[in-house]
Amino acid sequence: MSEQVTKEQINSVLWQAADTFRGKIDSSIYKDYILTMLFLKYMSDANKEHLEEYKKKYNGDEKRIQRALSRERFVLEDDVTFDYLYSKRNDPKIGEIINKALEKLEDENTGKLRGVFRNIDFNSESVLGKAKERNSMLRSVLEDFNKLTLKPSVVGREDVIGDSYQYMIERFASDAGKKGGEFFTPTMVSELLARLVQPEENDRIYDPTCGSGSLLIKVANQVPSKKVQIYGQERNGQTHALAIMNMYLHDIDDARLEWGDTLSNPLHLKDDKLMKFQRIVANPPFSLDKWAMGFAGETSADNKFKMDASLDPYRRFEWGVPPSSKGDYAFVQHMLYSLDEGGKMATILPHGVLFRGSSEGKIRKQILDMNLLDAVIGLPEGLFYGTGIPACIMVFQKNRTREDVLFIDASGEDNYEKGKNQNKLRDQDIQKIVDTYENYVTIEKYSYVATKDEIKENDYNLNIPRYVDTFEEEEPVDMAEVKQNINNIKSELQGIENKLQEYLKELGL
Repeated sequence: MSEQVTKEQINSVLWQAADTFRGKIDSSIYKDYILTMLFLKYMSDANKEHLEEYKKKYNGDEKRIQRALSRERFVLEDDVTFDYLYSKRNDPKIGEIINKALEKLEDENTGKLRGVFRNIDFNSESVLGKAKERNSMLRSVLEDFNKLTLKPSVVGREDVIGDSYQYMIERFASDAGKKGGEFFTPTMVSELLARLVQPEENDRIYDPTCGSGSLLIKVANQVPSKKVQIYGQERNGQTHALAIMNMYLHDIDDARLEWGDTLSNPLHLKDDKLMKFQRIVANPPFSLDKWAMGFAGETSADNKFKMDASLDPYRRFEWGVPPSSKGDYAFVQHMLYSLDEGGKMATILPHGVLFRGSSEGKIRKQILDMNLLDAVIGLPEGLFYGTGIPACIMVFQKNRTREDVLFIDASGEDNYEKGKNQNKLRDQDIQKIVDTYENYVTIEKYSYVATKDEIKENDYNLNIPRYVDTFEEEEPVDMAEVKQNINNIKSELQGIENKLQEYLKELGL
């Protein structure tokens, strides 16, 4: 048995490989190169180990060895393996060689890896620079990865590589600031959403803006047997590729992840209607501007385009068309229309959705009148990459038996850990939110169960402070003490002034 490789060792080599690009390329771009290389190294090492096992098992019988290899998760010819690319690391056309290998790898595994590598170019002058600099960077990355052994017998637990992949995505998201939030939801927030929706065995779980897929994996992990079916859609091609690799590295081989704009072109359909899911989670882009441009067709160049409910063949906007500059309720309505009877969904949104008027107010009223909203949870500020604004989670459920709505204000300083660049939810903070939600109770200065009538009286405004009073009374001011402090300060000042006069006298001024 080889010596085990730890997650820390893998992470260290990965971060070292990332150093090759740092300072030259934006981390929101170079992450694709590092994570693709990690995936290729993992596939190559696993295949290499299995080939050694089959050679022993079948006493070198080539026919039986090849038959066994063809049943592996991935088919890898010699000229697409990491070892082959490493042997070519000094070739002046190394970028081209890597591209060809990835293209061939896709073609050989078209059912599983179709389109995974199409959006990444290892020979790109515009991203990686001119030939000399580009070749030197690629050689350095191949040399760094060559230090890693990712054979299953050496790595041990299957999820070690998945954890490292996740670790890198989170590091890149943190590095990339605003752009980081586009492909990654902070781990603890994903954990909270996953616990709130409580998935069950055989559920179909869906994320319409799935980013790198980490949120979906968190939800799947809530089911001990992992017997769930995962669906997602992502608009950004590179991020979609990351999500597919992420699934395989977490041993989820049957995830159905589509590439495209969920609002104008939803791709999870059944009999030309939106597919229904038992659990839905999402962290859509906050207040997405021009969210409806995909519906514009030929008129897209015409700035006068105005979205109309009739343009959507799936009739998702009949409760109201969200403002063109704020797509929040477009995603909410898409999710509600995709939610199965009795299904539950939780989504992260900016606080504006709770109280903004016009068409958003109309949509909100409709959702409340249909008794679909189960809870509103206010989160601490500074949890998300690239934005300091506090967000909330809205939990929805179809066929609710109760008519109340639970409000939780988890934004107080006792409910999170302050970080230098980013605040964090601790385990106890998540547990407190989940327990309060499951028990559905009013807790002074933390949560409040509001009746339908109270919400109506508030004109369907869901702003959390209207329901949860977190006001702390300040201790009464002791005026005698204040007066004494002022007198003390005055006499101190007098003393300093006298000293100053003495010094000036000594200096003859």
